[in-house]
Amino acid sequence: MLGVGVERVLIACPFSEKGLEMLRGAGVEVDYRPRMTQAELDEAYVDYDGLVVRGNLLVRPTRGRGKLKVIVRAGAGLDNIAVEEFAGLGVKVFNTPDAVAESVGELVIGLMISLSRGIVKAAAALSRGEWMKQGLMGQELAGKTLGIIGLGRIGRVVARIAHALGMRILVYDIVKFPADQLAQLGAEQVGLEKLLSESDYVTIHTPLTEETRQIIGERELRMMKRTAYLINTARGQIVDQEALKHALKEGWIAGAALDVFKEEPPRDIELLQLPNLIPTPHIGAQTREAQEKAGLEAVQILVRVLRGSTEGPLDYRSL
Repeated sequence: MLGVGVERVLIACPFSEKGLEMLRGAGVEVDYRPRMTQAELDEAYVDYDGLVVRGNLLVRPTRGRGKLKVIVRAGAGLDNIAVEEFAGLGVKVFNTPDAVAESVGELVIGLMISLSRGIVKAAAALSRGEWMKQGLMGQELAGKTLGIIGLGRIGRVVARIAHALGMRILVYDIVKFPADQLAQLGAEQVGLEKLLSESDYVTIHTPLTEETRQIIGERELRMMKRTAYLINTARGQIVDQEALKHALKEGWIAGAALDVFKEEPPRDIELLQLPNLIPTPHIGAQTREAQEKAGLEAVQILVRVLRGSTEGPLDYRSL
């Protein structure tokens, strides 16, 4: 058993069965409510020692701290959690970015190939009985320049795969990376304007902060090549969605792929129906492997914090 009594953990999102078994095996009482509403969470969280969520619910100290000791976001990003407010109440907050990095990174490469080869258009046309081979002249990724905005865990996965595909890689990040680390990825760190103006593909991998909110707007989109593609699998608010719609309609850039939107599900049908956009419903981490890893990592964090362990990094900023 953990501590004097039995710790209670609320899992307010879909979760790995193996992870649930591990928690129970560690002596934790688990309340598994994957379809919990926002109102239900706001009312109930104070009765639990630990909480696990994904990005569909906001976690705010609406009723103070209560019993809560630890919150885990099973996935990347913490923008749906009032981190600083909970920190002031003594509640530890974590995420599991390593668990989803490979899954999101692979989706980015898939979207780049789909944009380059017109795969979505080809499949849709053929399903209508149209053989549009002559209208689908694509391009190879090899030899093209990829601009990566944010060289975190996911950005490094994308860089590794793109380097293996023979792409030139430019990186923009507020962190200055050592030359040997960049060399391993075949990457060059540059300013944002150089990245935008020279890249054939631009992919975004930064957290959503006040500094990154709408970091890509009309000015930045107009810097890009008319033949370039934009891919966003990070957070919808990082890109000015209205500016992007104009860019796609007016040909400032060749196309885009969005897995995230300023509101989800998106209600801008005009944007979704643009022929040079590939929209996907926030599926970056939707693989069996990523979900399993996120669940197991969340369990490890919960058990360690509830047991009062000080081994390894326990500050969300270092995860």
